Amino acid sequence: MAKTRIFSGVKPTGHLTLGNYLGAMRRWADEDQHRADALFCVVDLHALTVEHDPARVRRLSRQAATLLLAVGLDPERCTVFVQSQVVEHARLSYLMECTATDGEMRRMIQYKEKAAGERARGGSVRLSLLTYPALMAADILAYGTHEVPVGEDQAQHLELTRDLAVRFNQRYGPTFVVPKATHPQVAARVMDLTEPTSKMGKSNGTTAGIVYLLDEADVVRKKVMRAVTDAGRDVVYDRAERPGVANLLDVLAACTGGEPAELAGAYTSYGALKKDTAEAVVELLRPVRERHAELAADGGYVDSVLRAGADRAREMARPRVDAAYRAVGLLPG
Repeated sequence: MAKTRIFSGVKPTGHLTLGNYLGAMRRWADEDQHRADALFCVVDLHALTVEHDPARVRRLSRQAATLLLAVGLDPERCTVFVQSQVVEHARLSYLMECTATDGEMRRMIQYKEKAAGERARGGSVRLSLLTYPALMAADILAYGTHEVPVGEDQAQHLELTRDLAVRFNQRYGPTFVVPKATHPQVAARVMDLTEPTSKMGKSNGTTAGIVYLLDEADVVRKKVMRAVTDAGRDVVYDRAERPGVANLLDVLAACTGGEPAELAGAYTSYGALKKDTAEAVVELLRPVRERHAELAADGGYVDSVLRAGADRAREMARPRVDAAYRAVGLLPG
């Protein structure tokens, strides 16, 4: 029986964060690569939907790929590659644009929010910002993916991917596997330490509340110790009424394997909770930082992993994308 196939990716629009690690990357390394035929991709084409510095995109793409290896992804067990190095993503993206409707794209919440933000800054909105869910669908469908580990912010895009797969199959014949979303059980959403009602995002405007995977230990401690807490003095786990304390307890629980509500009972002050959380995060990230430094010093190894990963991904994707081209009526190459 064939293994379940998993696809997931990271976008090189900022430095990867504690939220990325606890919400996704740790599970990829600890579970997904062992139980499935898994592909993990640096989705660099998605970084081009907004104004960007080309040198920074290249730098962050390499850093993201290196961090995927540093957190424990094993290229002998899974496929690690860069999206733009596998042309099938772009080839299939156009067919997905031809399958989707304008209304579907404009209903995407992320498009509405990002387009509004771009206009508010006086900028123009790139067409690719509207159409990038078609590229995301292509990323997933090219590989016959069964499961996509996603956070809440990508659930709508995954649902669109499912709709496009079903529609294509109905119009042109069975071509694509219809994937399903899987949701992490623990710390799926780590919040900003200074704005605990907002997600800890790698491209946030302010960095004071964001712990990056490559932050030095002292920087991590300083950020956690300055985390926003809530009115009152007692340590209680209540996401609605005490979001700041709840976020610290969630992070501590994710680092130590405890339960947030139970951990709350061990503390009588915010200071002690912050101190323990800071140390737990430092220890969690220490091996990641050390391994990243080793890998970054050996650029040739990282390049070889990415080349081999792209070759493997291409071999997996090409037959299905070729079949999709034939199905819609295009002449074979």
